[in-house]
Amino acid sequence: MHEKILILDFGSQYTQLIARRVRELNIYCEIHPWNKCPEISGNWKGVVLSGSPFSVRDEASPEPDLSEIKGKIPLLGVCFGAQYLAHNFGGKVAPSSTREYGRANLVYVDQSNVLTKGMTDNSQVWMSHADTIKEVPAKFKVLASTKDVEYAGFEIEGEKTYGIQFHPEVYHSTEGAILLKNFLVDVCGCSQDWTPDSFVEETVKKLQDTIGTDKVILGLSGGVDSSVAAVLLHKAIGSNLHCIFVDNGLLRKNEYETVLESYQGMGLNVKGVNASEAFYSELAGLTDPEAKRKAIGKVFIDVFDAESKLVDDAKWLGQGTIYPDVIESISVSGGPSQTIKSHHNVGGLPDYMKLQVVEPLKLLFKDEVRRIGKSLGIDPNILGRHPFPGPGLGIRILGDVTKEKVAILQEVDHIFISTLKEDGLYDEVWQAGAIFLPIQSVGVMGDERTYENAVALRAVSSTDGMTADWCHLPYEFWQKSQTRL
Repeated sequence: MHEKILILDFGSQYTQLIARRVRELNIYCEIHPWNKCPEISGNWKGVVLSGSPFSVRDEASPEPDLSEIKGKIPLLGVCFGAQYLAHNFGGKVAPSSTREYGRANLVYVDQSNVLTKGMTDNSQVWMSHADTIKEVPAKFKVLASTKDVEYAGFEIEGEKTYGIQFHPEVYHSTEGAILLKNFLVDVCGCSQDWTPDSFVEETVKKLQDTIGTDKVILGLSGGVDSSVAAVLLHKAIGSNLHCIFVDNGLLRKNEYETVLESYQGMGLNVKGVNASEAFYSELAGLTDPEAKRKAIGKVFIDVFDAESKLVDDAKWLGQGTIYPDVIESISVSGGPSQTIKSHHNVGGLPDYMKLQVVEPLKLLFKDEVRRIGKSLGIDPNILGRHPFPGPGLGIRILGDVTKEKVAILQEVDHIFISTLKEDGLYDEVWQAGAIFLPIQSVGVMGDERTYENAVALRAVSSTDGMTADWCHLPYEFWQKSQTRL
C-alpha cells in the first residue's frame, strides 16, 4: 500500500487544490471531513488541516480531535488550520484590523527551517482570512511574516507541527510548491512513488480482485473519463466488459458515428444504442437546468437497465466518475463543502437495478486521468478532447430542448470547434462550447430585416476542472468564426 497524506476538510473551497498539489508531487492523499477522521495507523505519513469559512472564535466552529495526530505524526495547519492550532493550544486569535485577502509578500522567512528552506524573502503568498493570530503559545517559533501578519508561519518546537496563515496550494503563492514539498518529502518522509504506471498496475489488480469473472456494463460517452475507465476495465477483465455508447440526441455533430468507430478500433467490446427519442420525450417542456440533468440521468438509467438485461449475468455498472464530479455533486465523503450541481453518474443507482457500481477513476482529477490515459497508450486525440458535459447539448440550450434547437447548436458547435482546430488554438483552450440563448435578435441580412436565434460562444482555460478563467483568443479567430456562423 502507498504512503498516504490525510487532508482534513473544514469546508474550504481550496481543499481540493491542496489534494491536487500533493498528487502533483506523486504522493497519494485522501480528503476526509474533519468530523469523520479515519483511524490514524498504517501508512498515514502526515496530516494537513484545510482552511474554512468558519472562524475559530465561532461557537459552531469545527472542533477536530487531534489527540492521535498532534505531536505523533507530522501536521500542517493551513489558514484556519493554523489559527486552530494557535487558538486551542494557548495562543490568541482575533479579528484582523487589516483583513488580508489576495496577494501579500513575506518580509521574513526562516530559510534554515526544514519547512521554509528554499523560500525567499519578499516572495508572494495568497491570503484569505478575516482573523489573525495575535499571540502564540510557548514553544511556537515564527517561520514567516508579512507586513501585517507577524505569525504568517510557525513551528511548534519539539514536534513536527507547523502552521501557515497563507495558502500554499494556490498558484498565486509563488513558492507554495516549495513549502509543500518540504513538508511532504522532508518532514513526512514521503517517497513520491504514486505514479501513473503504479496507479494502472494497482487499479487493474484491484479490479480483477473485486470483479473476478463477473460481467461489467460501461456507458461510454466519447469523453476522456469514460474512455480511460473503459481501457482500464478492459485491461483488467477483457471481453467481460460490455460497453454501451448511447446516442442521446444531444451529442455533437456526427459524434455518434465517429466515436463509435474509434472505440471499435481500440478493440473494445462496444454496442451503439440510439435512444434519442426517449431523451427528447423526457426533456419536453423542461427549462430548469437541474430538472434537465435529472431527466437525462433518469433516461440513462432506463437505457442501461434495459441493455443490462440483454447481457447474461451482468453484475456491475462501470462509470467514468472523477473527483470533481463527486465534489460538485455531494460534499466530499459527506463533509462540509457546498454542493454545486448534480451529475447523472454520481449518487448510486435505483433499488430496482441489480447492478453494483464500479468507478475506477473516482479519486482522480481530470489532469490525472489524462496522465493515466497516456500511460495506457490511448490515442492523444481522445485524451486531448475538451470536456463535454454528460447531459450534452441539453444544458447548453437555455430553455426547453427541441430537435430544431439541437440541430442548430450542433452546426454552431461544429463551426466553433473546427475553426479552433484550423487555427491551431484547440489545445490552448481547456473547454469550448456554444450556448443556445432563449432570445432572438433583430438584424439585417442583405436588404431584409431578420429576427433570428442568438448563440453565445464560450472558451475557458483550466487545469483540473475545479477552477477556470476566460481564455484569450485572437480577434481574427472571432471574426472568422462569426462570418462562418
